[in-house]
Amino acid sequence: MEKGVVMELIRGSTNWAKVVEDIVKLEKKTFPKHESLAQTFDGELRKRNAGLLYVDVDGETMGYAMYSWPSSLCASITKLAVKENCRRQGHGEALLRAAIDKCRSRKVQRVSLHVDPTRSAAVNLYKKLGFQVDCLVKSYYSADRDAYRMYLDFDDSV
Repeated sequence: MEKGVVMELIRGSTNWAKVVEDIVKLEKKTFPKHESLAQTFDGELRKRNAGLLYVDVDGETMGYAMYSWPSSLCASITKLAVKENCRRQGHGEALLRAAIDKCRSRKVQRVSLHVDPTRSAAVNLYKKLGFQVDCLVKSYYSADRDAYRMYLDFDDSV
């Protein structure tokens, strides 16, 4: 595994355009068109209550995680993707851990996410880091694709 560094994308940084371009390409390859944020990516990043982390390996973006905190009670991990040829190397786990830490720093009580139950590697990763399945949401992605709603509660004593 090439050692990647998890970084936060900061608007106006010198690498902003390149990282966003890399992420939009990855977004298009990873998610079906109706699930992709590629067309609205810049707008998503302009939101005050959202953040983006990415893994950089020698100047190349290997994956990213988007998160938001719509209220003071709950945060959401809205996207997590790693390049296909870079999966199973720890990048997804590093991104998820960093996103959880960012959400925790917002003093929220819970982080939630949605995941396709057929993406067993993703489901297992979320469970490994403490997420629990809340329920199955029928037709979440499309008429024939459901999602697990998963959550991670923070213990105030931690």
